[in-house]
Amino acid sequence: MSTVPLRDRVPAVAAPHPADTAEVVWRAVQPSDLDALMPLTRAIASVEHPEYVESREEIESELAHSWMQLDEDSLLALDARTGDPLAWGLVVAAPGSETLVRSILLGGVHPAARGRGLGRALLNWQDARAQQQLATHAEALPAWSIVYADDRSSDKKRLLEGAGFTATRWFLGQERVIADPIPEVPFDDGVSIVPFTTELSEATRLAKSDAFRDHWGSQPTTREQWDAMLALPVFRPDLSFVAVDRAGSVVGLVMTETSHEDWELQGYSSGYITLVGVVREWRRRGIAPALLARVFHALADAGIERAALDVDSVNPTGALGLYSGMGFHTTTTVVAYTREF
Repeated sequence: MSTVPLRDRVPAVAAPHPADTAEVVWRAVQPSDLDALMPLTRAIASVEHPEYVESREEIESELAHSWMQLDEDSLLALDARTGDPLAWGLVVAAPGSETLVRSILLGGVHPAARGRGLGRALLNWQDARAQQQLATHAEALPAWSIVYADDRSSDKKRLLEGAGFTATRWFLGQERVIADPIPEVPFDDGVSIVPFTTELSEATRLAKSDAFRDHWGSQPTTREQWDAMLALPVFRPDLSFVAVDRAGSVVGLVMTETSHEDWELQGYSSGYITLVGVVREWRRRGIAPALLARVFHALADAGIERAALDVDSVNPTGALGLYSGMGFHTTTTVVAYTREF
């Protein structure tokens, strides 16, 4: 790891907005744009990941985070004639930098507006803005600009590779049919699996941060991040569980979301497992598969047809083998592209 502070290591660059033209006007995103962003984000999803969309509440939450400075960290392209959004992007200065500093690039271009250079202009601005964010840090830590692209999105992958981003990691979207037999899973008798409650929220947040310490790109989850996740309408506390030891400490967790909008796109109901984790000292005791089995039973009781999750294809904890053994199979792949400093 470099001993040179990021502010001395990351090149200082300008990040001007792309120039307006007779066809396109560029400006920062405003909270009042939320309704207009919905058709744009759904059009992008329809060609990049047609089986899911971000909810209105998820986008609203993203724009409202304390670390988002919309005047500086967002960009919106509008049709100069109609005012309709054509493209948008965020550069998220991810909080919780303990061993890594990250800027995450989000957004995209409406399918009908592609081929006009909007994606390249947007990415050039995002790339420069990410470097500006990273260069504000005095820590001598690794730093990454990160962009995620569905493996089916060949145009986006070509754009990223042409801009010098490197395909670094592959995340597998997996599903399991809940009607399939659910295995009986023995686990440490010093542990109980109980429903997630607000009283256990802070202990669960800390357990999540501990459990994900050795995961690629992961940093501790701040209380603001955690509370925002729990506040989303898609979060299902009734389908989320924690493992506690005899002293009452949380040593494992599984958190689940459901989206009726996604169900309509998929043609079936599903519970998306956002987090599965066990703190380091409690691993290899059957806790993770027991948590998953508990969720499967809860999904079955709720009449939900499938469980879904994402997993790093080279997860260091052996999660891919665990999920395969619990009946999951791969359906999609997302590629993480990075520029590292």
